[in-house]
Amino acid sequence: MTSSTPPSGPVVTRFAPSPTGSLHIGGGRTALFNWLFARRHNGKFLVRVEDTDRERSTEAAVKAIFDGLSWLGLFPDEEPVFQFSRAGRHREVVDQLLAGGHAYRDFLSAEETGALRDAAKAEGRTFESPWRDREPSVDDLMKPHTVRFRRPREAPVVVADAVQGEVRWDTAALDDLVILRSDGAPTYNLAVVVDDHDMGVTHVIRGDDHLNNAARQSLIYDALGWSRPTFAHIPLIHGPDGAKLSKRHGAQAVHEYAAMGYLPEAMRNYLARLGWAHGDDELFSDEQAIAWFDLDGIGKAPARLDFDKLAHVNAHWIRLADDDRLAKAALDVHLSRGHVLAEGDEARLTRAIPFVKDRAKTLLELADQTAFVLRRRPLVVYDKALPMLAGESGERIGRLRDRLRLFESWDVFALEAELKAFVEEEAVGFGKVGPAVRAALTGDGVSPDIARTLAALGREEALGRLDDALQQTK
Repeated sequence: MTSSTPPSGPVVTRFAPSPTGSLHIGGGRTALFNWLFARRHNGKFLVRVEDTDRERSTEAAVKAIFDGLSWLGLFPDEEPVFQFSRAGRHREVVDQLLAGGHAYRDFLSAEETGALRDAAKAEGRTFESPWRDREPSVDDLMKPHTVRFRRPREAPVVVADAVQGEVRWDTAALDDLVILRSDGAPTYNLAVVVDDHDMGVTHVIRGDDHLNNAARQSLIYDALGWSRPTFAHIPLIHGPDGAKLSKRHGAQAVHEYAAMGYLPEAMRNYLARLGWAHGDDELFSDEQAIAWFDLDGIGKAPARLDFDKLAHVNAHWIRLADDDRLAKAALDVHLSRGHVLAEGDEARLTRAIPFVKDRAKTLLELADQTAFVLRRRPLVVYDKALPMLAGESGERIGRLRDRLRLFESWDVFALEAELKAFVEEEAVGFGKVGPAVRAALTGDGVSPDIARTLAALGREEALGRLDDALQQTK
């Protein structure tokens, strides 16, 4: 499918995570691709929690998944579906398959199944239960048993995958899939087909680790007389070294990227570009991504996570972000680091943001760049900076302080002009003044240029800090 041949009828996509842990970055990208494709075609994006594995599924994991989706800004168009709650419907479809001859009851024990499977493997053939062609008696039906899908043996199963192209499997090499366990629980491949059909899903966009499932699921669709959805299996994300993404490559979960100071719009931009391309475009808005996204832009090769590119994208979106929003985000970082909020902190932080945000690649760096405005008075100048405040340099700072006390306009451009006039009167280069003044204003000399530092601090705070510094040298 290409963007020039839009799908017929309403598009419905779904993201179907298993709640066994946090939302993985690969899952976040899968959700994004589904969201973008649905938006691109004015369709619906749905979420289904595949919680049939009751031992591994937890409420904490469900919350973590929805928290991750919420942070990414990917909200479903309808209430989420929980697969376990639909078990009755799944069993209903199993009965339908049994009635149509597309499934059979298997009374082998686990031990018998294992022994027969081992024997088949040793002989180089596919395992088949002897119950495939045996009619159970009334007494048999009282015994524990599974239900297996009776796959056709004659023809291959062919899937026209929108990313991988045409993929074929020999049905003779597939065994008869268990679709209902002996405890009455439906299995994954059966439940997925039923849920996707009932939810009206038209496009199944998921990782290519599910590609083999498409063969079995397609056979179940066919047996039920249901139209198959369009399958699109996207390559997995690999680490920078080309190996499958793992803990040794760093952050894996979406919430880890949030904690590392990345903006959600930057993650959407970066993840969209990770395995999908629109020409050479690297930086684009949600609106552009929605207008451009289609399945033909997804590559077949695994995408490599590149933290340098992610930082570049994040820096771009930090520069474009609203200053009040960035100030709040930076304050959250400061508070998480133990800062105790005091009067004037938020105002100084907000004033500082425009002067430093071009220098930050993450919100953590933005907090580092704004730390100077949150220091407490009386300001203590670090020992290494004290020599800059002694002798003639200290006297010069005193003269600057006295001059600034008479200066009413605290606009950054007016301050720049005033500082320029001061160094001209002192007959020195600014290099003789700037480092000492910065040390006096910040304690350690880390801040934007002097005019912007003064503007961010505000008149009273800046003059007070100059007084503190000069007192410390006496």
